[in-house]
Amino acid sequence: MRERHRYLFIRILEACNADCFMCEFALSRDTYRFSVEDFEELLPKARAAGVRYVRFTGGEPLMHRDVVELVRTGAAAGMRMSLITNGMLLPRLVGRLAGAGLAQVIVSLDGASAATHDVYRRSPGMFDNGLQGLRAAAELGVLPRVNTVVGPHNYAEVPRLQQVLTDAGAQQWELSALKLDRSITYPDPGHVRQVCDPVYDADPRSLLVPLGKRFYGDTPQEQERYFARSVTPRASRPLCHVVDDVLYVDGRLGRVYACSCLPHRDGGDGPAGGAPLRENGTVVLDTPVFRAHADFFRERGPQLCAGCSTTAAGYSDDVARLGAVPPWRY
Repeated sequence: MRERHRYLFIRILEACNADCFMCEFALSRDTYRFSVEDFEELLPKARAAGVRYVRFTGGEPLMHRDVVELVRTGAAAGMRMSLITNGMLLPRLVGRLAGAGLAQVIVSLDGASAATHDVYRRSPGMFDNGLQGLRAAAELGVLPRVNTVVGPHNYAEVPRLQQVLTDAGAQQWELSALKLDRSITYPDPGHVRQVCDPVYDADPRSLLVPLGKRFYGDTPQEQERYFARSVTPRASRPLCHVVDDVLYVDGRLGRVYACSCLPHRDGGDGPAGGAPLRENGTVVLDTPVFRAHADFFRERGPQLCAGCSTTAAGYSDDVARLGAVPPWRY
């Protein structure tokens, strides 16, 4: 019997109403939708595979016309339901989502005010709507979390954003390093540490402290890789434990991966490319092909992954050190 429950991530669409400069789905009008029927077919296989936590991703999940019913379907099956959103539509939908059984909502906020966040996301009104939706979620008993993409453009705002999120009642926060198809240069890495180290070292009784590793690395070796080569902190050697606990489904591509970061990798040949979601028209999970894929990254991820997230890296290290991780730490 598994000691830890697994997380199922599902990209339910690629369409998005935001124009974020760092995102491949900016203003996408792609028509694919993961349907309620798809989810109903997947759920028994996911439960049999040890899944108890489900997170919808996109694109922008709140643009899916059936997103409330998708949440309701998962909650009725005993899953703890989560989704990540840019927040623009959250005030309009948060009551229905909470009523359907949403357990956690993750809002993307990259600036400490509308004056900066809406510029970074090129979407007027997004900051105010996201913060309003986050507060409403907390009042409705939905765990409020924020994800922040951090780069040279906004790292100096992180301390102010920390206070804004603390005041708003956010309970979890991830600082994710900006990832682009080129090296990312910080003129003064020492200043990044000077500004951001106190954010991570803050007293959690008075300020919201980010999850996982520092986005620029916890160790001198990690920080050298990040500032010199834009390699984000990853699971510590010898093994990555995330792949034991995660299933990431891309319904449009019909693929399943062992980490939410892996679908964004270049290439995809051999075991690095995930596994088919269907065999002979039937949904399958934990197949020999998938296990070979997971084994590949369990053993080689700590050496070769260049785009890990701070929460994935921290999750793996916590499993290695403690054997268990509290819910929603990924």
